[in-house]
Amino acid sequence: MKYHVFKSLKRKICTWLYAVTGFFCLSVENVTAAPAVQGYVMQVQMTPAVCAMDRSKTKQRKCLEGYSLTVTGLLPEVAQTDCSTNTSAMLPPLQAKVIARIMPEENVRAQLWHAVGGCVPGNASQYFRTIINFADRLKIPADLTGSENKQVQHTGLRAQFMRLNPGLPVNGVRFNCQNLRSTPVLTEVQVCYKVNGQFKQCSSHVVSNCPSLFAIQGAY
Repeated sequence: MKYHVFKSLKRKICTWLYAVTGFFCLSVENVTAAPAVQGYVMQVQMTPAVCAMDRSKTKQRKCLEGYSLTVTGLLPEVAQTDCSTNTSAMLPPLQAKVIARIMPEENVRAQLWHAVGGCVPGNASQYFRTIINFADRLKIPADLTGSENKQVQHTGLRAQFMRLNPGLPVNGVRFNCQNLRSTPVLTEVQVCYKVNGQFKQCSSHVVSNCPSLFAIQGAY
């Protein structure tokens, strides 16, 4: 009974703290229950290509406002397969505004947190702060944000990433493509990180399916 009273009191204190300061309480229970994270894989979506391929997304903010890139996930590398959580994905207003620059859809952010939050340390605010930090440091080749459609070499694009991001190993970035009118088009870039945010070689389960030559969809 005392434990349940403590949890009820803690919820009230955390609700008051968020209302006053905009910060969440760190759930000790969630931190201790989270498995050891071996690394992360950040998924960067080529938004113009995805919007052109999937008409159901044309009314989403990222398509309507002409985003050239969006982050769709920062996946923890852990031993277990079920990383779901029911904890809140709500962010302080200022942080929500910052993360919207790279992840504009609030419902997508909530779905991501509920899918992986059980396998990362801390709460949703800390998780999305990590995404912001990783994304801010990642330098993107100009070929991926230009307005023109173009053909690129797999090895050439990888070399651009390595030149712009010192410390990124040759196998630290993966490219995924989908066919658009029989042409392979880049739809996603995956970048692999150590827990401390340094680049690392991608694990064998992080695959690339792009051929040696593929297309970049111009940014609107």
